[in-house]
Amino acid sequence: MEDQHHRQITYLRLSIIDRCNLRCFYCTPVQELVKLQHADILRYEELLRLAQVAVAVGIRKIRVTGGEPLIRLGVESFLAALGAIPGLEEICLTSNGVLLADKAAALWEAGVRRLNISLDSLQPERFARITGRDQLARVLDGLRLATTQGFEPIKINCVVLRGINDDEVVDFARLSLDYPWHIRFLEFMPIGHPRRRWQEYYLPTAEIQARLTTLGSLQRLPTVANGGPAVRYRFAGAPGEIGFISPVSRHFCEACNRLRLTADGRLRPCLFQDDEVAIKGPLRAGASDATLRDLFRQAICLKPSRHHLDHSLTSPCRRTMARIGG
Repeated sequence: MEDQHHRQITYLRLSIIDRCNLRCFYCTPVQELVKLQHADILRYEELLRLAQVAVAVGIRKIRVTGGEPLIRLGVESFLAALGAIPGLEEICLTSNGVLLADKAAALWEAGVRRLNISLDSLQPERFARITGRDQLARVLDGLRLATTQGFEPIKINCVVLRGINDDEVVDFARLSLDYPWHIRFLEFMPIGHPRRRWQEYYLPTAEIQARLTTLGSLQRLPTVANGGPAVRYRFAGAPGEIGFISPVSRHFCEACNRLRLTADGRLRPCLFQDDEVAIKGPLRAGASDATLRDLFRQAICLKPSRHHLDHSLTSPCRRTMARIGG
C-alpha cells in the first residue's frame, strides 16, 4: 500500500483492549476512565481476519498494543495465531511490563521476539505516583527475565516529563551501559490533554540530550529502512542503545509507514489527527474481504503529509492514548 505521499505502508499497530492495570496520569486521566463495553471491542477472530486482510494489502509488521494487552484473557493463543498468518514477517508487543515475568515464557512460545516496555521511573515511590500502582519491582523482574529468555531487542520507552521524571534521564541512559536494552526517550505528546498542562510537562529532545553528556559522547548509529522514528545512538562500548523520539520538535512524518487499528474497530491513519475509518460495522455486517481491503485503502488515502502539532493551545487530537492504542 502506497499513500498519496509515496510512502509504503507496511506496519499496523493493533490495539486489542482499551483497559490497563496501571493508571498513568498522562495516558489515562481519571476523567477519561470510560471503558468500552465488551461488545464494542473486536473479538479475537475479528482481529485475526482484519490482520489477514491487512497482510493481503501489504502490511508486513504488526505490533500488538492496548491498553495493556497482557491483561486480555487468551492473548498468548491470539499472538500465536497472528504469527501464523502467511506473509506476516514480524509480530511485536508493547506492554507496561507488570505481567511480563508471568507471561515471558508463553510469549516466547507464541513466537514473539521483540518487546517494547513502557517505563517512566526507576524510583519505586515515583513510579507509584505516575502510574497509580506500586509495581516497579515486578516490571524490573520482568525485564531481567525477558532478557534471559532471549527477547531482542527489548526497548524501554520513557516519556520524559519536566518536573516529574526528567531528573532520571541519566539513570535511564546508564542502563544501556549494563544491559543490551534500547533506552528510548520520548517527548511528551499533547494527546487528549489541555495544552497548558502539556506545555508545563513538555521537555524537548535537545534538552534531554544535553543532560546525557555527563555519561560520555553519544555515537550516532546508521538509519535503517523502516527502523521506526527513533534517532539512535550508543555510548562507546555499551551493549545497549539510546534513542530519541521527537514528535513535536522534530517531525518524522516523511518516513511514517504505519496505520493504527483501535480496539473498538477504527482505522486511524495518523496518531495526531482524529480522522478515522470505521471498519467494525462493515465487518460485523458481513462485508467481504474485498470490501475490507478497500477500507484499509481508504484509511491510507487519509494519511496526511505530516501532522500539525505545534505549541498553540488547540489540539488536532481529542482521543486519549488509552483510547487510541499505544
